[in-house]
Amino acid sequence: MALSTQQIRERVAEEWNGIVDLLNKKIALRSISADGIAGDQMKRSAEFVAEMMREVGVDAKVAQSHNPDGSAGAWEVVGSRIVDESAPTVLLYAHHDVQPVPDASEWDTDPFTGTIVGDRLFGRGSCDDGGGIAIHYGTLKALGDDLHVNIKLFIEGEEEMGSPSFIPFITEHRDEFDADVIIVADSGNWAPDIPSLTTSLRGNATCDVTVKVLNHAVHSGQYGGPILDANTLAAMIIASLYDEHGDVAVPGVLAQEPVGGLQQDVDEAGMRKDTGLVDSYKLAGTGSLASRLWTKPSITVIGFDATPVKDSFNIMTPQTTFRLSMRTAPGQDAHEALMALKDYIEANAPFGAEVVVTPLEEGMGWAMDPNSAVTRDALDAMREAFGVDPVNMGQGGSIPFIPELQKLFPNAQVLVTGPEDPQSNAHSPNESVSVSGLEADTVAEAILLDRLSDYSAE
Repeated sequence: MALSTQQIRERVAEEWNGIVDLLNKKIALRSISADGIAGDQMKRSAEFVAEMMREVGVDAKVAQSHNPDGSAGAWEVVGSRIVDESAPTVLLYAHHDVQPVPDASEWDTDPFTGTIVGDRLFGRGSCDDGGGIAIHYGTLKALGDDLHVNIKLFIEGEEEMGSPSFIPFITEHRDEFDADVIIVADSGNWAPDIPSLTTSLRGNATCDVTVKVLNHAVHSGQYGGPILDANTLAAMIIASLYDEHGDVAVPGVLAQEPVGGLQQDVDEAGMRKDTGLVDSYKLAGTGSLASRLWTKPSITVIGFDATPVKDSFNIMTPQTTFRLSMRTAPGQDAHEALMALKDYIEANAPFGAEVVVTPLEEGMGWAMDPNSAVTRDALDAMREAFGVDPVNMGQGGSIPFIPELQKLFPNAQVLVTGPEDPQSNAHSPNESVSVSGLEADTVAEAILLDRLSDYSAE
């Protein structure tokens, strides 16, 4: 028999201080994967999370993955709680690694001491993704013996490093991922008090572009004019990637509209404030701001080999390399988009310069099924937990393992949720999570699991 929303809310409230305490302990572990995914700090973090999950009935264990070259990989947490072999199975995902803290002086609080100020809990990993772990833990704690779906668990140890050993690990542990529903608690809400399902993620593809015009450096005064330096030619290439409106102009690189429709556009004033845009800047691109952030492509120069101003003198740069990061529409194959970009750049080399594009990494985007029964149940659960209608949103970033999971388990319904909100500062100084929002997220997931007991794959 299903629990009432009030029963679930009361159970979560009873356990809330303990849930926050565990999140504070997780923050203190300093599980920075950039310091080494196979390091002792990551093993300690994984063991702590496994112990947390054993407290709520999950047969959790720590397993070390292996990179494609066979070297030691991340410390992962996997586990299960089987209540009925005939019941639906839900895979709960989060990650226990966190971003580095390059300069603690930029924080208003100690980044590795959970600190509550008002309604927000500050600390590295408080939202990304300790908050996701707390949601899963709190959900299972609240449901207790009234859990009527089978649980599989995967808490990853290298998400912040791009999940290099994810595919080998999932291949070795395929049975531990097979599920009817997958809940990825690594995204966020429209606002601390307005819930969201993440409807889509853009793909990502990177490449290096090398531009050569001379076999050696020459004097800019003697030869400047008929010969353009490699940096200027590179700038011409970069400028050609966008049209006069600021939309990507590369043939074969596609755009699409927000998945499931647009319930509310992104607030421009809020985005300007959050990003620190200069007042004079006019936003690039056409269409809704949401589509430009979530489902239309973007191409960003993320690296450039150029002489620093302080070291400059009057020579013409003979050769330069810059790196592009292209975010692709959720529905486009990232490799297809990368090849379109490569072909365009190499075919349009300015003034016949030698231009070589070297493809690097690529990862697919993802879009949820907005019409599935699981999606409707999740939205209903959020509505009950928060007391307001959800406002769904896409994400401009990428989580490459989600499309990989979907590829391996095509019949599974994937839901992307999470504790972040526009004030969370994930990856930045003063990372935080809304305490009330985190509690409501936990109530929503518990309601959803309770309602999924009669789910059958469509």
